[in-house]
Amino acid sequence: MHRSILLALTLVPAGAAAQTSGVEVARAYREAHGPAIIRDFADLLAIPNNASDSVGIRRNAEYIRAELERRGVTAELLELPGAPPIVYGELLVPGATRTLGIYIHYDGQPVDERRWTHGAWEPTLYTRLIQEGGRERALPEDGEAIDPEWVIYARSAGDDKAPLGALLPVLAAFQEGGVTPTSNLIFFFEGEEEAGSLRLGQYLDRYRDRLASIDIWLFFDGPVHQSGRPLLTFGVRGVTEMEVVVYGPSRSLHSGHYGNWSPVPGQMLAHLLASMKDEDGTVLVDGFYDTVEPIGPAEREALANLPPWDEELKHELGLARTEGEPQSLAERLLLPSLTVRGLESGNVGARARNVIPATATASLGIRLVKGNEPEHMRNLVEAHIRAQGYHVVREDPDMETRRRYPKIAKVTHGDGYRAARTDMNLPISRQLVTAIREAAGERGLVVVPAMGGSLPLYLFTEGMNKPAVVVPIANHDDNQHAPDENLRIRNLWYGIDLYAALLTMPPPSAMQ
Repeated sequence: MHRSILLALTLVPAGAAAQTSGVEVARAYREAHGPAIIRDFADLLAIPNNASDSVGIRRNAEYIRAELERRGVTAELLELPGAPPIVYGELLVPGATRTLGIYIHYDGQPVDERRWTHGAWEPTLYTRLIQEGGRERALPEDGEAIDPEWVIYARSAGDDKAPLGALLPVLAAFQEGGVTPTSNLIFFFEGEEEAGSLRLGQYLDRYRDRLASIDIWLFFDGPVHQSGRPLLTFGVRGVTEMEVVVYGPSRSLHSGHYGNWSPVPGQMLAHLLASMKDEDGTVLVDGFYDTVEPIGPAEREALANLPPWDEELKHELGLARTEGEPQSLAERLLLPSLTVRGLESGNVGARARNVIPATATASLGIRLVKGNEPEHMRNLVEAHIRAQGYHVVREDPDMETRRRYPKIAKVTHGDGYRAARTDMNLPISRQLVTAIREAAGERGLVVVPAMGGSLPLYLFTEGMNKPAVVVPIANHDDNQHAPDENLRIRNLWYGIDLYAALLTMPPPSAMQ
């Protein structure tokens, strides 16, 4: 297996002293270079990174590769035909007995610019969140004091360029301060996660030899706990999707001339969706919960130790009730979910017209837990649609089909992947908990069996047979995937502290 010869670095002693030195060096660097760190982060955010924009994706990859190289990492772009490149890097430490794989994705979700306060790729700094009365301000100049409550707005500010904005300063601090990580580091940054990681498995297979030495994968992604406390999660939900179109008349009709006579697709779709889920949030699709893999004692203990934060979260979100009450949010995340992600039929507001639209469309998202298979779960929902009397098609129906069947649904299946969960009792799992607890300090660490979002962890836990955990830093109210996505500077600073602690945590022998 090829290994690059790395930049020589001055070693510091292993153990607790190394951890303290690494964190202190990173904090000192942050305090000295805070304005430049924010400006550099804004430069990265300004590069468009829609997963379908191959030109923008490559610009991001080249930028990140160059920034890694500037900080002493041997980096390159791994390529597959037609796929976004993987930014791959190595920082190998003589005598290290542990190798950490660090995963970040640099692509982002699509953008509807009409819904953004500023351009999605025009990073804009505010004194507070906009909804809290924050005011726009200029990016800080060198020597200017930094308020950690400032907020920067841009696509991928939280998901998932935030880890890059924190990791690169840590590497720079270590390079400048002569601190060597206590583990070998392999960086593996993907550019297709928001499009379903379609080629990630191929990359892992092709470059398996380079990744074989990794002891555990650290996924730098996602938000911290809703209480603001640091979070470590040992699993993620899987995900799949469907789109359902129901049909009425072959063309839109005047609602005055044909209302009360012609079927109305919007109402048909409303009835169909209501049949899938009751008002308490229980999915009514036959077999939807049958393949859920039960959690073990360690996971149950973690749930019991979670801070009781649901009431605070309901207050923040203006909710008088939640689905599945009295179950907590953490408990609900251990079940598969069925969500109506979007609805479309005609127009609303000033654009509304007195018409019966010809179609109505629903986009459905299905989050999966351990034991669920994407195709099986999609098939269950499709079987439910058929059971409601719908004739299912894959293409828009012709006139003969329309005249034959009273209820027609075009069902389109998306891709997806399985959930994953790492054993919380593994020695390396306990090492991580210890290291992050020390970095979290008085705030305390929240440990959960699984988070609600989805990442392709299963390709690593199953395909590579390696443990994987998620170590998030973004604020929980970062508008992830939505307009006005943002990151609090406080969370960027936390990421710098956290990554410095992880990269210099005591070697395995010192933690046993």
